[in-house]
Amino acid sequence: MSKDLYMEKLAWFKENEKPESVLLIADEPGLIKIIVAWTNTKVTRADKLDRPHGDSENEVWEWLWSKAVYSREELIAKSGHPEYAFKRKMAPLIGNRLLYPDGTINSFVQRYLRERILKLFEAKPKKHAKKKC
Repeated sequence: MSKDLYMEKLAWFKENEKPESVLLIADEPGLIKIIVAWTNTKVTRADKLDRPHGDSENEVWEWLWSKAVYSREELIAKSGHPEYAFKRKMAPLIGNRLLYPDGTINSFVQRYLRERILKLFEAKPKKHAKKKC
């Protein structure tokens, strides 16, 4: 099996992103923590690639994720979530295609997070120190 099929299928999902997916994380700091941790976690793909079991979007998406190799423990530690809550938070990020099985994230989510960071660090008016006489 050629790794080109894997990249081709993954590229299709990246080319067909939906901006509405950002709404899932807009008021969910816990999900944002996982997204940030995902981008800082080593992710590879399985050495042996079989063919997807079907041609539907969901079947191909599940196939791509079945080939993702990463340390769940590392991701949990980096996200700061307790293990019991992790799976419940990770599932919508994968299911709604906010995280990609190659260690990247949805481009709309990436832009949203960058905008939030820029707003957070916007230049604020300097307070003038009171002069002592």
